[in-house]
Amino acid sequence: MKTSHKIIFSDSRNLQSLVSDNTVDLVVTSPPYPMIPMWDSLFSILNPRINEDSFNTPSNAFDMMHHELDKTWLETFRILKPGGFACINIGDAARKSVEGFRMFSNHSRIIECCHKIGFEILPLIIWRKTTNSPTKFMGSGTLPAGAYVTLEHEYILIMKKPGKRNFISDSEKKQRRESSIFWEERNQWYSDLWQFKGIRQKIVAGSARERSAAFPFEVPFRLINMLSVKNDIVFDPFAGTGTTMKAAAFTCRNSIGVEIDHDIGELFFDSPENFKTEGNSVIEQRITSHIDFLTDYKKKKQLKGYKNKHYGFDVVTRLEKELYFNKLKEIFRTSDNEFQIEYETYEY
Repeated sequence: MKTSHKIIFSDSRNLQSLVSDNTVDLVVTSPPYPMIPMWDSLFSILNPRINEDSFNTPSNAFDMMHHELDKTWLETFRILKPGGFACINIGDAARKSVEGFRMFSNHSRIIECCHKIGFEILPLIIWRKTTNSPTKFMGSGTLPAGAYVTLEHEYILIMKKPGKRNFISDSEKKQRRESSIFWEERNQWYSDLWQFKGIRQKIVAGSARERSAAFPFEVPFRLINMLSVKNDIVFDPFAGTGTTMKAAAFTCRNSIGVEIDHDIGELFFDSPENFKTEGNSVIEQRITSHIDFLTDYKKKKQLKGYKNKHYGFDVVTRLEKELYFNKLKEIFRTSDNEFQIEYETYEY
């Protein structure tokens, strides 16, 4: 079994000649955040009307920035298969301007656009980025009517292209069963509140932005396991350093990423030789975590006797009996912007 992972250095607003209609199973991405200062220069490249003067009327700047993102959401809808999911990690922005301090609701603006395009809007996830800082408030702090709360959460929007995905053939059904997740993972991942820290941003010399702006691996890793099966195509229109593509590679999915900034995108290919070690470590950690979970679970409840047919350990439900993790076996560089991964398989 092999998967392919490719970055396209292009503008995600127009992919007509690069990605065909109805070919992608899942989109997971984190776009540039409108009204966050680090993204101002990128949006000004996309639309020269977004400049210092435009911030004299920040509402107009906000609308112009989202107008550029709207084009990508339209392309996302086009390339998704019917029944395919799109997941967008986005944070709102709090910014001071000539009109005073206010919040700009990026997540609601994207939901509004995607609804108009034709997406079915599903329940979202709040990602709370925990922090222990005692000075995280903004303003005068202990004095009433002089401070405001900080934004310590982001949103993971989940939407679906109308249609239903069917698993008809025996091989499709088998692949879906092997792509199952552990019962305890389901209970945690399908919650509408995720709590874990963000990551330290890499400094990228020569890039259009100073920081990589990557989101934690855990975000795409969970979403890919929840909303796709092995051999699916996962797409990221704002690939950045390739976090979504890495999560796809570690879960036996194919991936395509689009990145306008060549210096940022190249970071994905810095050390593909480490993929095997890192990816297999992720798999081993899932198994270890499951065994640890069972130790505690058995003290409280009696299992029903289900065992995983590949590993022999206990599982809570019959749907986990055929779950199988394909470990990474070999990495092949097929071109400057693409490589393939061969995985270990099993024999009955």
